[in-house]
Amino acid sequence: MTDRAPVEVRALTLWQPWASCIAYGTKRIENRRWPTDYRGWLLIHAGATIDPAAKHAVMARPFLNRPQPAGAVLGWARLDDCHADDGMCTLWSAPGQWHWHLTDVHRLARAVSCPGARGLWTPTSALLDLVREAARA
Repeated sequence: MTDRAPVEVRALTLWQPWASCIAYGTKRIENRRWPTDYRGWLLIHAGATIDPAAKHAVMARPFLNRPQPAGAVLGWARLDDCHADDGMCTLWSAPGQWHWHLTDVHRLARAVSCPGARGLWTPTSALLDLVREAARA
């Protein structure tokens, strides 16, 4: 992600605190109602919405009293698998959801502001340049 070689990159907008739990924490499963065939680099984008159910999630509590960047890329990860619910594959897995498995997670020292989008979206080359610059900082 930090080199200039052309690499396919997608982005995913998540509600807070889930974006922070991935970028700054140990969350390595993203739960979605839909599967994806995409495998590769994925920007972790924090949307403007805070999930009201997060206050009841024990795993999210360490992030609830920290700043919650919104409308910004917080880091990136490699999406290397997506599978249907097969039980409790991790503590982060939600029953009845598709489990998107993330590895090689990197956080940015400073968030990169940008609007998000629904679903998997394609970041602009200008956004990728800003993320690369923030990654080098």
